[in-house]
Amino acid sequence: MPKLLVARDDRTDVEISYEDQGTGRPVVLVHGWPLSGRSWEAQVPALVGAGYRVVTYDRRGFGDSSRPWHGYDYDTLAADLHALLEHLDLRDAALVGFSMGGGEVVRYLARYGTERVSRAVLAAAVPPYLLQTDDNPDGGLDEATIGQFEEGVATDRPAFLETFVESFFTAGDEVVVSDAQRRFAWTLAQAASPRATHACIAAFGRTDFRDDVRALDLPLLVVHGDSDAVVPFEVSGERTAEMVEGAELVVIEGGPHGVNASHPREFNRALLDFLGGETTAARAS
Repeated sequence: MPKLLVARDDRTDVEISYEDQGTGRPVVLVHGWPLSGRSWEAQVPALVGAGYRVVTYDRRGFGDSSRPWHGYDYDTLAADLHALLEHLDLRDAALVGFSMGGGEVVRYLARYGTERVSRAVLAAAVPPYLLQTDDNPDGGLDEATIGQFEEGVATDRPAFLETFVESFFTAGDEVVVSDAQRRFAWTLAQAASPRATHACIAAFGRTDFRDDVRALDLPLLVVHGDSDAVVPFEVSGERTAEMVEGAELVVIEGGPHGVNASHPREFNRALLDFLGGETTAARAS
């Protein structure tokens, strides 16, 4: 896999590992926590087969990317994404952010605008704001839960991730993927840097994206499972769709958090239908 130098951290080169497949209008897939770009394997063939150029990458600290000690805030992560889009000189791109990756998408758009991006997809994504506060009582996480995540990763990361991955694919009382699919996700999570796994909890749990979401001014698809036990639809996808005028909303029945892997046909159909529509540039011409 090629790598892109995005920064230097404590005298260490920080490189982002990426894959660039297919031709056509680019689609950049931004993975969730604590996985890697390989978590999109049910989407890449469908997108390439439909005539898109598909770029996946591993967030710093995950997959085959560098493992610096610092840089797990969303401003830095969005800067990494920006560096990748510039390096590949992508134009008229669609950004697709799953879970934590949805934060990178909206922060990127807030900081860097839409010069290179024509549309966006937020899939089971953490925006607009997960933390419960006085002015955000509908958030899905309280400080105690965030602390439990951090403690679990710090004290017994393998056991914590095993439990987390099960909830990742649970809808109601049922795990809706095969044991092999669950083990695959656990393997991706296990391969991540322990430091990155721990540091990103504060980023996705405490970052307020409400201003970023309100500023979105491009075609947006929000896709979410109605049985998401990790990032519940009511506190994330539903609120985001209400905040962005004209946003398209697809709710996948019986879908858990990892809905792109558990329900790939429904997820891919929603994604391809949205990507096949008019771009901002076409509507303006």
